[in-house]
Amino acid sequence: MSVLESEFGQNKATAVPVTIIEPSRGWLGFDFKELWDYRELLYFLIWRDVKIKYKQTVIGVGWAVLQPFMTMVVFTLVFKRIADVPSEGIPYPIFAYTALLPWNLFSGALQRSTVSLVAQVSLISKVYFPRLIIPVSAGIAGIVDFAIAFVLLLGMMLWYRVIPTLAILSLPVFIIIALLAAVSVGVWLAALNVRYRDVGHAIPFLIQIWMFASPVAYSVGAVPEKWRLLYSLNPLAGVIEGFRWAMLGKESPDLVVIAVSTLAMIALLFSGIVYFKRTERTFADLILVAPSACV
Repeated sequence: MSVLESEFGQNKATAVPVTIIEPSRGWLGFDFKELWDYRELLYFLIWRDVKIKYKQTVIGVGWAVLQPFMTMVVFTLVFKRIADVPSEGIPYPIFAYTALLPWNLFSGALQRSTVSLVAQVSLISKVYFPRLIIPVSAGIAGIVDFAIAFVLLLGMMLWYRVIPTLAILSLPVFIIIALLAAVSVGVWLAALNVRYRDVGHAIPFLIQIWMFASPVAYSVGAVPEKWRLLYSLNPLAGVIEGFRWAMLGKESPDLVVIAVSTLAMIALLFSGIVYFKRTERTFADLILVAPSACV
């Protein structure tokens, strides 16, 4: 009887499925199917980030409109009233606000993605899931702010009687490129921030410099022709140029700038994924060791 029970117990034990987690192989080492299998976790993390941002706030979702609106007012006073920066025949307030929308989408996503791994130490150290989900979800969560601020842009277009053309149909493409640009840089900086916490401290300064290196307060046409190709390596140059063209119905955009910026974004994205996956296995150890090492 005891032998039968023992054999039955062994058979029952062997029937339990066993999952073996091994490091990815290959030059890229990235499993797109695995990321898709964890899509529900991605949705949950995005929704959680949105709820946390507006929880116990006085103005609430108004912050999504207040920040770009006040920046637009300052830009109008400084760059139009004082510096008289040309705006390609478009009223400067809407010229600046149209660029601030994709810029804020990018900068907010970049800032959240960079610190996302360190902020999720309890989750990373206890449960297995594709770690790439964390910076990706932190970046995508900013689309809610973008959608809210976009409503004000529609109101401004109505006020200034700017009628969009069929080019507006290309708007989702430039929104996706802006998010991919933020994620591509974000995965690089998120992985580096695990090892070097100085990266997180340097992000506000980097974003500030990057904004003035992007055509937010001015147009791409203001950049000298001899520097145009080098300037196009900035992924945000093509995004903002395309966004203005899609929304304001301006003349045909500089396709070279958009093409070069998109290629630069793709290169950053794939190289960022490669570096992220190569360093992913050390995240939990480095995040847990770093606080104690600083004491």
